Amino acid sequence: ISVRDGKVINIEGNPDSPINRGTLCPKGAASFQLAVNPLRSTRALHRKPGAANWEEIDLSTAMDMIAERVKQTRDATWVDTVTIKDAEGKDVQKKASHTLGIFSLGGATMDNEWNYTQLKLMRGLGVIAIENQARI
Repeated sequence: ISVRDGKVINIEGNPDSPINRGTLCPKGAASFQLAVNPLRSTRALHRKPGAANWEEIDLSTAMDMIAERVKQTRDATWVDTVTIKDAEGKDVQKKASHTLGIFSLGGATMDNEWNYTQLKLMRGLGVIAIENQARI
């Protein structure tokens, strides 16, 4: 990563690397735009139900709104137990402790540390629908 006056000006691979000879993976190649793109969102926006326009809101307000909605969804869709058939065909109650109302989708643009943290958070919330293209 080349930096001038505290700003990223270029990202390139190491041409001396015997593994990739300086080529970058798609994530590495896109990192420059992720860091310096003038179209990158840098503030929290909210569009009220039925509204046509987005309005800027404080980040802590946005985080509180997200937390409230996650909690409401989790509470409304929580499955404490499920009924299954045992080997003899009898109904048996089993502990489930999960929600099917929240889905987590991760991707390669997030680093492995963030993907791991997100996975732990989702499992802690009882989410079982977790998909990620990264290798965790």
